[in-house]
Amino acid sequence: MSGAGDGDDVVPESPDVHFNPVVTLPEVEVKTMEEGEEEVFRIRSKLFRYASECEPSEWKERGTGDVRLLRNEGKGSVRILMRRDKTHKVCANHYVTGEMHLKPNCGSDRAWVWNTLADYADQEAKGETLAIRFANAANAQKFKDAFEEAQEFVRKHGPPDGEDSAEAVAKKLDDLSVKDGEKKKDDEAKAEASDKKEEPKVEAEEKKKEEEAKAPEDKKDESS
Repeated sequence: MSGAGDGDDVVPESPDVHFNPVVTLPEVEVKTMEEGEEEVFRIRSKLFRYASECEPSEWKERGTGDVRLLRNEGKGSVRILMRRDKTHKVCANHYVTGEMHLKPNCGSDRAWVWNTLADYADQEAKGETLAIRFANAANAQKFKDAFEEAQEFVRKHGPPDGEDSAEAVAKKLDDLSVKDGEKKKDDEAKAEASDKKEEPKVEAEEKKKEEEAKAPEDKKDESS
């Protein structure tokens, strides 16, 4: 009796079933656009942008997440990159320059404000005034120290002669504006010269038409 009971408790082994995939997909290398960069700082924060296009102007929240400093040894650059929690949407993406200045926001010891000429969070370069707020004053100071270290790195290892500095960018924009203005003046001068050339031609054609119109009348008078 006991032997029969023991046999009933034995569980049969499951067969080892293997199915080959119907379609084999090749491995795809996913690029993060952070290749060649080293993360040198990361801390949780909340980011805001100054919406000057609104009436009246106001601060608008851009997102909460980890703000990171990414250093590229080869290019001598440091980039600020911040993504929102959960969605991972970029809310800050621009280079640190030696001309940037962190200023306390409304006298707070846990928030900073700075300007950037070209932020690419919206996939196109736009000048922005940004503010960042931390959980406490200690975290805010850590960010400030890391930010200033990044500026020193850029000054020492970045492009020579300040090619990417705010002054250099502004000068390039001014040069483009001057060239556009000169080109516009040249186009206007050419158009004016062309109009002056056309005026004698038009007058000659009108005079010729008047003479042709008078010719039949003169012949009629002679015949009479």
